[in-house]
Amino acid sequence: MRTIRNRKRTATIGAAVTAALALALTACNGDDSGTKSAGPASNSAPAAASQPAGTAGSSDTADTSGSGKSADTATSGGGATEAVNSSTGKSKGSTAKTGGNVSDSYAYKHPCKSADLSVRVYARQGSATQHVIEVNNTGANACGLSYFPLTSLGAANAKDHSGDIRPLVPGGLGGAPAYPVKPKTAAIAVIDLNPSGASGALTWINELNVLADGDHMPNAETLNFPLGPDVKVLDPKLGLYRGTVADAVSSMKQADTKS
Repeated sequence: MRTIRNRKRTATIGAAVTAALALALTACNGDDSGTKSAGPASNSAPAAASQPAGTAGSSDTADTSGSGKSADTATSGGGATEAVNSSTGKSKGSTAKTGGNVSDSYAYKHPCKSADLSVRVYARQGSATQHVIEVNNTGANACGLSYFPLTSLGAANAKDHSGDIRPLVPGGLGGAPAYPVKPKTAAIAVIDLNPSGASGALTWINELNVLADGDHMPNAETLNFPLGPDVKVLDPKLGLYRGTVADAVSSMKQADTKS
């Protein structure tokens, strides 16, 4: 009986030792397999670690712009383009219009051209005999006109204009070589068809002929303006170019010389 018990005890102890050894081997094998699963470091890992902070954000901005450039690049590029356009006068500013020569000295050396002028004639408000001659400079530069427009009064349907009437103008002229007109401004002259209002006035006249610059423009550039019916002309007077109607009227009243 004692022999049988000793064998059972020995078998139990052996089984226990075997189980303990198996558990130890299992634990060792588990640690080894965990180390092997990590494997070698990935090639992309060092690149991601060495990338400067914020670079990924810039890449995202470039992708969303759709142009392959970051937002900062697009902005600075637009600024550079705008600067180039401004220097060539192509911007939407007013460089093209305001970049002309507007000085009087420039105007003295550059007579006005008909293509850069618009001429109007209209009755002066409050007067039955006076008309305003308004010459507007529509060009980009200042230009010079003669001291007064070259004018004559006649019949529109006349074949011979040798009998047209020329008004008196102020005498004793001198000074600057021309009357300067800046861009977008007007030179104004006033003509009075019948200053005295006396009887015996001519009634066949119905047209006012105007040459803006009699010193430099050919007669072919003369413009004709109808005066309407019932016009009476007697000893007409014409003033010098001035900046306002009031000043032009004052000049007209000093007319005493044949033009």
